[in-house]
Amino acid sequence: MNKLLRRFLYLSVGGWMLVSCSKDNVHPDDRDIATISVAANATATQDNNMAMGNPSSAGTSYSNYLINKAQYSMSYNSYRGTPNWVSWHLSSAWLGSTPRQDDFRADNSLPSSFYRVQPSDYTGSGFDRGHNTPSADRTLTVMDNSATFLMSNMIPQAPTNNQQTWANLENYCRTLVSQGNELYIIMGNYGKGGTGSNGYKETLASGKVTVPNRIWKVIVVLPVGTSDVSRVTTSTRVIAVDTPNSTSISTSWGSYRTTVDAIEAKMGYNLLSNVASDVQSVIEARVDSGPTQ
Repeated sequence: MNKLLRRFLYLSVGGWMLVSCSKDNVHPDDRDIATISVAANATATQDNNMAMGNPSSAGTSYSNYLINKAQYSMSYNSYRGTPNWVSWHLSSAWLGSTPRQDDFRADNSLPSSFYRVQPSDYTGSGFDRGHNTPSADRTLTVMDNSATFLMSNMIPQAPTNNQQTWANLENYCRTLVSQGNELYIIMGNYGKGGTGSNGYKETLASGKVTVPNRIWKVIVVLPVGTSDVSRVTTSTRVIAVDTPNSTSISTSWGSYRTTVDAIEAKMGYNLLSNVASDVQSVIEARVDSGPTQ
């Protein structure tokens, strides 16, 4: 990378950190993401959102229903009215200048026997409609961005968690992309009952939507390239975070870092199942100590 390009990247990252996409009521300017250096990521592509594996062996079960969209894949739990987990790929190939659509709506592609969560089910609850796959991670086209506003991609998320702690982590992920990386991200939740701006709640919409107690994320960081799964080694950076779904939470996501093993133990999942087992045993036992911004 020449000196001019490196200088451009450093300048672009500073402004880009202000962008967030998980927020329900705060509307950042997602268009700032267009400052990513095209030259630095010239070979980036849109890759398989579930390349690292199917963590829960999701299929046709009502509590573990596999959904594959162009923008993300998920295991959906019709009994909770939320995803169990959502998996997506993030590179500069997914990012452009499309503004935030804010078209929250029911996911009518769900089986007719499932309750289709409505945007109004969160109204007055004290919880944000918290994105799993963030709006600002899908800004190449209107269709891509709009897909992130389906209610199947939402969880009831405490405002402080969503708008500060989680937003800071999402911004950092996009900073990593601006530095020439591509990411594989898996986000999920577990437990029942969180504390929003109106206090503690276990469910919304007369019990149709479960408020999670904890919200987690696992991020695999790779330099832009091909054959991604085979490039995961024991030195690959993997960030695992597990946060309380509460308004009483630090805005610093780094203080909630944990191991992939710990999250798997809580969930009963194999989060990076497509990665070689000997590599998994190393990277999943390690707590990330890298930078947080």
